[in-house]
Order: sequence, then structure tokens, then C-alpha cells
Amino acid sequence: MLCFTVPGDMGSSPFVGITGGASDKTHGSRWRVHDNGGGHSPTVHYLFVSFLLCSSVGVFYIFYLFNNPNLNYNNSLGCQEDNDGSWAIGAFYGDSPFSLKPIEDMNIWDNKSAAWPVANPILTCASVTNSGFPSNYVANPFLYAKDDFLYIFFETKNVITMQGDIGVARSNDNGVNWEQLGVVLDEDWHLSHPYVFNYNHQIYMMPQGSGTRDIRLYKSIEFPFKWKLEKIILQRPLVNSVIIYHENMYWIFGSYQTRLTFGDLEIWYSKTPFGPWTPHMKNPFSGPRNGGRPFIYNGNLYRLGHSENIRVFKIEHLTTHHYIESEVDFKLEKSTKGINAWNGARSHHLDFQRLRTGEWVAVADGDRTHFGDVTSRHVVGCGLIITSGSIVLLTCWLLGFIKCFIPLTHMKKRNDSILNWERLKLRLRLHQTINPNTYMGKFILTVLLILSIVIACIGFGYMYGGNGSEKPYPVNNHFSQFTLLAMTYDARMWNLKMYVNHYSKCASVREILVVWNKGKPPNPLELESAVPVRIRVEEKNSLNNRFRVDPFIKTKAVLELDDDIMMNCDDLERGFKVWRENPTRLVGFYPRLVTGPSPLKYRPEKHARKHDGYNMVLTGAAFVDREFAFERYWSEEAELGRKMVDEVFNCEDVLMNFLYSNSTPGGHSVEYIKPAWAIDTSKFSGVAISGNTQAHYRVRAPTTSPITTAALAVTSENSSTHAADSWPFPVGTDASNKPALVGFSSGYIRMSGIQSTDDSLSHPSGFSNLIYGEKDVFSERLIQH
Repeated sequence: MLCFTVPGDMGSSPFVGITGGASDKTHGSRWRVHDNGGGHSPTVHYLFVSFLLCSSVGVFYIFYLFNNPNLNYNNSLGCQEDNDGSWAIGAFYGDSPFSLKPIEDMNIWDNKSAAWPVANPILTCASVTNSGFPSNYVANPFLYAKDDFLYIFFETKNVITMQGDIGVARSNDNGVNWEQLGVVLDEDWHLSHPYVFNYNHQIYMMPQGSGTRDIRLYKSIEFPFKWKLEKIILQRPLVNSVIIYHENMYWIFGSYQTRLTFGDLEIWYSKTPFGPWTPHMKNPFSGPRNGGRPFIYNGNLYRLGHSENIRVFKIEHLTTHHYIESEVDFKLEKSTKGINAWNGARSHHLDFQRLRTGEWVAVADGDRTHFGDVTSRHVVGCGLIITSGSIVLLTCWLLGFIKCFIPLTHMKKRNDSILNWERLKLRLRLHQTINPNTYMGKFILTVLLILSIVIACIGFGYMYGGNGSEKPYPVNNHFSQFTLLAMTYDARMWNLKMYVNHYSKCASVREILVVWNKGKPPNPLELESAVPVRIRVEEKNSLNNRFRVDPFIKTKAVLELDDDIMMNCDDLERGFKVWRENPTRLVGFYPRLVTGPSPLKYRPEKHARKHDGYNMVLTGAAFVDREFAFERYWSEEAELGRKMVDEVFNCEDVLMNFLYSNSTPGGHSVEYIKPAWAIDTSKFSGVAISGNTQAHYRVRAPTTSPITTAALAVTSENSSTHAADSWPFPVGTDASNKPALVGFSSGYIRMSGIQSTDDSLSHPSGFSNLIYGEKDVFSERLIQH
């Protein structure tokens, strides 16, 4: 933000006088600055304000640039922000084209990518970019079955040319895993909509080319990699064109494209795909553009169309003289998570294939934002920054730094306007409203300055802060989902409603399970949620209920998260990614440290940070493997530990940490994820389970050793039997040479790799073979991935 002044001659004051006259005519001044005489120059004050504003905006910009994990500045190859959108492709299955469900509802598990279950999207710009072909998005998918493979052809936007190319991937498991084969068709113009079909045992592709204004047919020379132009079959700029065979005739459906808009639907017919083509007598027809390949089901022919979402039309009558279609009910399941969902904003393409099993598989594209999102955000951001600058100029005028900042050409009008402005400012000062010498004036000026900085920061956030989505993180190009579990009771309904409303919009949350411990349970319909909510009412008020075996949980991963903890969805997604990479560990957000010598001491997070290490995480905010964790916790051998938890109404997480530690020989059993921020809402509602923190710790410390005994019973039982389904848990020895548990996480885990000098951390009683390692997951592991 700059203010320009017109100085006088070199020997005079650099500020122009208040009145007009020769000086005004000579120098043509349109900006007037007033010098108070003596003291600090008002220009210094003005520059200070401007510097403060710009510095704040700059800090905000740097914070966004390097700390928002959903920005793609660290990936210069692909997946950059694009005004056309951030399209991805998902898979759907069903017994018919009208009963399609997303792949995550099919409960398909893939061990290689730790996707339990596999979730949409199945293809993204990242999966194409990682294969060596930088892409901003993928869209317009078409399936083609050949031999034992299912191929998918799609548009991929080239990052360098900013034009669409045709890419291909293949699958040998009906669309669960896809192998990227690269770009197979690249022209000097934009390509999209790669419609692939078979004619006389030969495979052809009819892509849309925006730079040619015609329809071209390409022939496969070496499927699916090599294609050559066979023929220009129609000199007509039709978009989203498809060819179908019906009633001994070939038909082209496409929408006429003008220079600015897409026109109505047109139909052409011929005896062969090579033409000549004849326009339908009733062209053009009113109807949406094609949204995929037409299909036949139960003897009926259907056409796919799209606006913001997929629509299906039943073709009632199609001849060279007549055409009648009617829209039928069709709803492709769409997420209600908004911008966090891969298809939360729109979907404009769908393609079907019937498998040999009789099941239908479909692929659809989806986008989390609308067209022009980048431009609209930049326009809003620029408007806010200009507004911020205007507030700064207004503040400087009220302080008298700037006398007049309206350029005028006529002397009389200029003098009248200056007079009116001065009268207005005088009235404000007389009423003590904007007087820097009064407390009220200082307060208002401070508010204006803060307001300008906040508005500028918001403006830069719109411009450089991304689209606001909190996207999931893939592992081996696969996404997955987890179940969110919260344990609560009737006095915490305020927490629960806010909790469900917030976390249900996180991309990877499949279901929210509420474990109801006490009081009258709520109706799930009372909770505003984007995912299903299930309430499990317990007979006994026990902390052990948190880990009760539940056969209705559909995911392998469960996030145990107390209903009074609020953090952003991105923290959950980061934690889920780390758990998928280490599914045998507890992955949590609140570290703790247990130290010796005996008796063991339970240390809070502050102590763990001070000593730069941790060896357990709270299970009130941690990912677990439900199959291992729940069954282990409710085994007969752990009964003594569960009884102790009920006695003190505490320490269920201590017991779980011990159980995990004993099942992880020679390695760590916990991982810590540092959240960007976390709020304890129980502080506002006054219904915290552990209201007195110090009393809470006094209960936990003495129970640590007895729980060690209970957990050791599980170890001894399994170590002695050596059953095929058991684990060889390591057992250490304490000073008296008695068996002792190896300890939380099989030892002390460092937060930043700095050697600790605290002897009590080296060999606490019951914690032998302590391990030191670099475990700053937040700063190292996630950056690498």
C-alpha cells in the first residue's frame, strides 16, 4: 500500500501547502500531505502503519505457504490448482446400473495399501503424476474390457502444456487396483472424452478435440498404447460425442459448440461409423450434454446427460424422423461432506461395464469445487486487500497525515471538496470520535488498524490459502476409511452435538459410533451428521466399554476420540495415514511418559516435551486396530486389568498401552502425531470426566505397577503356550531379577532425536532395553510422504 506525494522544489519543504495557488498549478498536485511541524514526520507514521500491515500479511502468507499441508507448492510436478477444477475418478458397483454403490460400501480390503476398506477416489492427479506423467486432474473416464483386464481411458490435464491428453490404466481385479500405463494420445490441441468402442473386431477411439472443430476417429495399432488417425468422420464441432448402434443404424449424439457456449443436442446417423453422416430431421433437440456412454438395460436404451450431476434419459423412440426421450429416476450416491469430499461439488461423467459375474461396475468423475473457483477466490482476495488499503488511507486522513486524496481537475470543485472533507473530519474530532488524544479515539484507530490487518490476511488467505478442503492422504495410491468412536453420557450432549457435526465432515470418517455409558440416550436424528451415526447403549457405566468388541464396525481402523476434543480434520487425516503405514501400533495425539525408578511415575505431556520423549499415548485420541486391540483387551488374561480400571474408574489407556507394548517385540508400539491445534470443550461445558487434573494423575501413577502385573499375565500366558496365533512377547527383568514388562512402546521414544541426560529416563524399573530413535512424525514422516 503506497501513498504518493508531490514535493515542492528541492530547497523547500517536501510537503505541499494546504491552500492552492501557483504551487498547485505549477506542480499539478492532486495529493496533499500535511506537516504538523516538529516531532516525527506524519509520513513516518504512515509508513509505519503500512509496514506493519504489509509485514503482518507477509507473515500470514508465509505461514500458509509452508504450513498448509493441503497446498501443493511442494509438488512442482502436478496436482496444481486449476481453474477447471480438481477432478478425480471413483468406482461404483451394483446389481444394475440403477443400484450403484461406491467401492467403500462393498467392503473390499487391500492389504498391500493398508486400505481396510478401499475407498474412492481410485484415480487422482497424484496417481498419474507419480507414474511419471504430471497431471492437474483426471476426468471423463471410459471403461473397456479386453481379455482378463479392465481398461480405463481418461482425460489428464498436462501441467506443462495446460492441455488435455488421453491417459490409460488397467486393472485385473475388476477395478480395485489400477496400474498406470501413461499417456497414449497427445495432440497439439486439447483432448478429452476418449470414447472407445469396437467395430468389426477393431478398437477405435473417438476423443473430443477442442482445437479442430470436427470429429476424428483413431484406430488402435497396438492396444492400448498406439493409436493413429483413421478418418475425420464429421466436419461439425460437436462435444461429448458418442456413437451407438441401434436398429441397424449408427447414431452420433453430441452437443453443438459455439465459440462461447454449448448448444442443444444434435443427432446424426449413418450405416457405418465412417459415414457419410446425415443430420436428424428434427435437429437440434433440447437436452443436456452427454454424460457418458449410452447403455442398454432390460431391453431399454438409456442416454446419460449432465448438468452439475449425472442424469439418465430413457430413449423412447429413435428413428431418422423422430426422437423422444424422458428422464428417469437416477441417483448416484454423493457425499454430503462438501468440499472435503472428492465429488462434493459436481460430477459430469459416468460409464458402465457389465462383468462376467453379472455385476455392473461403473466409473464416475467428481470434483470438490466448482468451475472458476481459483479465479473467484483471487477476485475476492484482491477486493479484500483493496478494502484493507482503503481503511489504512481513511485512518491516515482522519489523523491528518493526508489532507486530500481525491484527484480533481477544476480548482473550484477541488476547493469545495477539500472544504467538505475538512468539515467532516472536524465534526468527527469535535465529537471526540476520532481524536488520537482521547481514549475513545485511540481505541477506534486501533480497531481500524487491526481490522485492516485482519481483512488483508483474509484476502491473502483467499488468494494463496487453497480452496479450504481438508483432503485425505493416500497410501500406495489407495484411500481408505475409519470409524470414529466416542464414549459419553447424558450430561455431555452439548459436546456430542458439536463433535458429530464437525467430525462427520472429515473425508475418511465412515461412521460415528457413540458409546452411551449413562442416562437416556439421544435419538440419532437429533445429531446433524454427514455420515451414519450409531448409538450403542451400555448396561454398565465403565471405561472398559471404550474397547468392547463390536461386530458391526465395518472398518479395521477405529479412532478412539473423546467427545470433548476438537481438532481440525487434517490432523485426523495425517494420523490415519501414519496408522495405515504402521497398523500394528497405537497412533495418537497426546503423548505421555512413564519413568522410574520404582515406583513408576506417570508424567503428563508437558513433562514428556521437556524431556523430549514419550513412551505411551492416550487412547482418548488414538487410532487402533479394532481386531487386535478389542479382542486383546477383552481376553480372559486381561480380566484383572479391567477390574482395576473399574475400581479406580481410570487407566484404561494405560492397560491398552501395556498390551500393545507386549505385542511389539524389538520395536515401538506407539506413534505420536502433533496436532496443529486442539481444544478441550469440556472446559466450557464443565462436564469433564477428569475435572481435577492433578487428582487424575495421582490416581494413575500408583495403578501403573499393578496394571503391569495384569498385563504381564497376558504375556506369560501366551509366551508359555506358543500357540500358532500368539506372539512371542519379550519379558525383561528388574533390579530384583524378577520378570518385568519391557515397557511402554518397548522403551523411550525420542521426539527430536536429542540424547536425554536424565538418568531416570534411561532405565526405569520394569522398563529394560530402552530404545532411542527419531520419531518426530509431524516434521519428518509426513514431509517425506
